[in-house]
Amino acid sequence: MKAKKLITLLLVAAFVLVAFAGCGSSSSYKEPEKIVIGCNYELSGAVAQYGQMTMEGIQLAVDEINAAGGINGKKVELVKVDNKSDNNESKTVATRLATQDKVLAILGPATSGATKATVTVSDQYKVPVITCSGTSDDVTVSNGKVNAYVFRTCYNDSFQGNVMANFVYNDLKLKKAIILSDNSNDYSMGLASTFKTTYTKNGGAITSEENFTAGDKDFSAILTKIKGKDFDVIFLPAYYEEAGLIIKQARAMGINVPICGADGYDDSRLNDIAGNKNLNNVFFSNHYSSQDKSQIVVDFAKMYKEKTG
Repeated sequence: MKAKKLITLLLVAAFVLVAFAGCGSSSSYKEPEKIVIGCNYELSGAVAQYGQMTMEGIQLAVDEINAAGGINGKKVELVKVDNKSDNNESKTVATRLATQDKVLAILGPATSGATKATVTVSDQYKVPVITCSGTSDDVTVSNGKVNAYVFRTCYNDSFQGNVMANFVYNDLKLKKAIILSDNSNDYSMGLASTFKTTYTKNGGAITSEENFTAGDKDFSAILTKIKGKDFDVIFLPAYYEEAGLIIKQARAMGINVPICGADGYDDSRLNDIAGNKNLNNVFFSNHYSSQDKSQIVVDFAKMYKEKTG
């Protein structure tokens, strides 16, 4: 899980930014008694699992840091606010954390769209925003302009879209793809675009491109439309809710070709929604591997499991 591997780096990055925030020349600056960090996460709504898991990881890391004496003797305090998996609410939450709670930095949101919604707020109030899973390319740079107060601790969609295209073409040896993407989601559309560019450059053919919208439940029409086409793989960049439903419905219709996606699949809810038996020949890119033997990863994963079950 993203929360397991990245959370320590995320907090360290936040604290470095906090340190710089206190290095101004004003003689009126007063050293804070504690480090107050805002958490703007999807704790309810369509992608609540992402926010909940990340928040659990953050809390574990903060508990560990505080038990060891804090940062330079200062305890870390979290202000947790639910953005309800809504981009507009995410902007409202960021504004509240910056202006009312006076946090020194904001962790989250988890998704690209919700993170991008905070850009103007972070710039206006000069409060650093750090996402550990907002992978859309324009989270940190938009229209050629660097978003000066927005940071991430993960790869971007150009990277993982390129990796998945190469994996499908070179490793799976699949040469004819259909792309199904969420046209309401920058994350999904960005991945689809990068995958298409790299896959076709490699020599692969995109035989059809179809769109759906987040919140859709019945995908029979789109699956019926593609079933008769010539393809040997589906690239489906989506979050776990829609991905799970599409995979389940595709398998029920006899569409058994490999289905590939990205880090949006990274949740146990995908198994619940799609059904374990339907996840054969499903592949996705991710930030964390259970096979990673790095001691810091092994230790944190063990602690996370012990604390959260």
